[in-house]
Amino acid sequence: MREPDRFRGAVQVWAAGGAGAAAAATVARAQAGDLSTVVLVEGFSDQCAVEALAERRGRDLAGEGVCVLPIGGAMSVARYLRLFGAQGLAPTVRGLCDEAEEGFFRRGLEQAGFGGDLTRSDLAALGFQVCVTDLEDELIRALGSDGVERVIDAERDLGKFRVFQNQPAQRGRTIERQLRRFMGTMSGRKARYARALVHALDPDAIPPPLDRLLT
Repeated sequence: MREPDRFRGAVQVWAAGGAGAAAAATVARAQAGDLSTVVLVEGFSDQCAVEALAERRGRDLAGEGVCVLPIGGAMSVARYLRLFGAQGLAPTVRGLCDEAEEGFFRRGLEQAGFGGDLTRSDLAALGFQVCVTDLEDELIRALGSDGVERVIDAERDLGKFRVFQNQPAQRGRTIERQLRRFMGTMSGRKARYARALVHALDPDAIPPPLDRLLT
């Protein structure tokens, strides 16, 4: 598609409603002329992970008419599904969510006319993948704690991580929980590590929800 960043911004203003929504709708419709698929994800770090895997596989998502769209939390998914459903902007809608937010995605799909009493298998068949427990957990399991620490070292954050591990609140936690918490303690760090962890993965160890989403 022509300008995915402009399209994302317009859609988010449109979905939020209020002042500027009508103008944003006009921009979004104009930008969606060559849109084939929209991928709904909960946040920016999820977008970064999906796009990083696409890069690894030599795919040009924008050139394919695919837009990965963070929706600012799972509670907004029904609104976005109405925008992109059968009568909406995108011929095809896909998605990725955390296990705890699966219910929001299920109800949103049911309300948008994608079926009733949907199971997780039904969601997968519709192209909506569920991460256990969330995408960070999926990536940490795929790499292992030693592998994640190597990535942290490559990002020149290992010293900061060791200091973080020694904080009283962290000493009794597993290293996996420490790693997850560390990645979310600073603005921008979660998205940065989403990219770095995906690029560090063995090609045969891509987390299944992320792999299926791009297959």
